[in-house]
Amino acid sequence: MQTDKDLFDLIKETYPINPREKFVLDTADKLKKSARQINRRSRLKQFTVASAGIAMCTLALSWFFFYGGKDIFYNNFSTPQNEHSASTAAIKIQDPLVYIYHSHNQESFVSETSTNHSDDLFHKERNISLVGERLRQELKNYGIHAIHDSTNIKAELEEKRLSYSDAYKVSRVPLENALSHNKKLKMVLDIHRDSSKRNQSTISIEGKDYPRIAFIVSKSSAKYEVNFKFAQLLHEYTEERYPNLSRGVFTKDTPTQNSYNQDLFGNSVLLEVGGKENTLEEEYRTVDVLSEVISEILADWNEQEKE
Repeated sequence: MQTDKDLFDLIKETYPINPREKFVLDTADKLKKSARQINRRSRLKQFTVASAGIAMCTLALSWFFFYGGKDIFYNNFSTPQNEHSASTAAIKIQDPLVYIYHSHNQESFVSETSTNHSDDLFHKERNISLVGERLRQELKNYGIHAIHDSTNIKAELEEKRLSYSDAYKVSRVPLENALSHNKKLKMVLDIHRDSSKRNQSTISIEGKDYPRIAFIVSKSSAKYEVNFKFAQLLHEYTEERYPNLSRGVFTKDTPTQNSYNQDLFGNSVLLEVGGKENTLEEEYRTVDVLSEVISEILADWNEQEKE
C-alpha cells in the first residue's frame, strides 16, 4: 500500500510544478500588499501603546505636581528619620502630664561642693535641679511631656529676706500657675536629696551604685489619702522592677506639719533621691529608673481610662 509520501512523489513526477510567470508575479504582489498591511497594523499598535504611555505619564506628573500627589508620595514613602521627626513633633504639642519642681532647688552634694556640712551643701548650678532636668529629658524619650520648673527658689528667699522654711510658699506660686494652665497634668513631683550618709542612701544593682528613693507625703493635706495611694503606687512599681531601690513611703504628721503644697493637687509627692554623699552621675542613674516607672504608671492609667 502506498503512503502519502509515495503519492506526493508520484504527483510531482507526473505533473511537474512549473507555475506560469504571471501567477508568480501576481502572488508576489499580493504578498507585498499583505506585508505592508501587517506592517501598518504593527506601527499603529506601537503608536497606540506609546501614546497611552505618554498620556499615563502626563497624568501622573500632573497628579504629582498639581493635585497633591507629591504630599501623598512623601507621606507614604518617608524615611525613618522623617517618621522620627513627626513623632518628636507630636511630643512637642502633647499636653504636659508631669510637673517637676524643687522647693529646695540649690540642694547639692559633697562631690560638687567644698564642704561636708549639711547646712552648707548648696550650689548655684551643680544642684538637685539638674536631676529634675534629667528626669524631664528621660520622660521625653518615653514620649511624655513634662514641665520642669526652673524657678530659683533660694535666690528669691534671699532677695525677699525670707527664711528657708518659706521655700514651699515661694515654690507654691509657679505650681499654682502651672496647674491653672495645664488641666491634663497627672502628677506633681517635688524632688529633693536627703542628708543621710552614703551607706544609708545607696544600693548596688548589678555592680552599679544607685541612690535610693524615699516617697514623702504630708498628712496635713486634705488630699492626703489620694497622695498616699499615689506614693504607694510609685513605691510598688519601683520595688517590682528594682527591689530595695525604694526606701518606702513616709507620712509626715506633726502639729505644725507643712503640706509641701500637696493640698493643691492629688497625686502629689515629695521625693528624696539619694543623699548628700551621692554623686550627680548616680542621681541620674536613679531618675532614669524613675522615668521608666512613671511611663509604665501613665500607660496603665491610660489603659484603665479606655475600659
